[in-house]
Amino acid sequence: MKKLFIVACVCLLTACQTAYYAAWEKVGVEKRDILVDRVEEAKDAQEDAQEQFTSALDQFSQLISFDGGELQEVYESLSDQYEASNDSAERVSARIDSVESVANALFDEWQDELGQYSNETLRRESERKLKETQRRYDNLLRSMRRAESKMAPVLSALKDNVLYLKHNLNANAIGALQGEFGNIKRDINQLVNEMNAAIKQSNDFIASLKT
Repeated sequence: MKKLFIVACVCLLTACQTAYYAAWEKVGVEKRDILVDRVEEAKDAQEDAQEQFTSALDQFSQLISFDGGELQEVYESLSDQYEASNDSAERVSARIDSVESVANALFDEWQDELGQYSNETLRRESERKLKETQRRYDNLLRSMRRAESKMAPVLSALKDNVLYLKHNLNANAIGALQGEFGNIKRDINQLVNEMNAAIKQSNDFIASLKT
């Protein structure tokens, strides 16, 4: 029963997506145009996430440099940074999923339409273009997913530290967390670097679709 429910949901989702793309095509917006827009949105989400994770690192840096004051406020600020970082990560994942959805629809349609050519020369050229676009897209998606995978360890470490601080609101807790800063800084720097690579891939892919 559970499997049937999942299959039904997948079929319903597929039908909704098909209708969605068909509606846009009726007003002159092709899947290629939607793909460009979604890649740009994913790129923007990654840029926002870079800023947010860097902000969280700055807040963590202030925490381990804590030298008097209200520790509760410091905890609340770090907790807010974690929540904002988690929200940013979810937006990035959602944007990447939306890119993958329209790309799959575009490439399936393109492959099907190859069989409609009567001119073999044009068909071969279109097929060559399809393979080249798919290759560029595969590189882009791998880069996006690689950057996405770097977020989970950072979020996990931030959450652990927020929880530890919550349960130990005293100066000794600050000392215990100082050893964590180096690892979190390293992981966030790696995340930012991977996102920079994905953003560059996004720009290159968008440019290739517009030529």
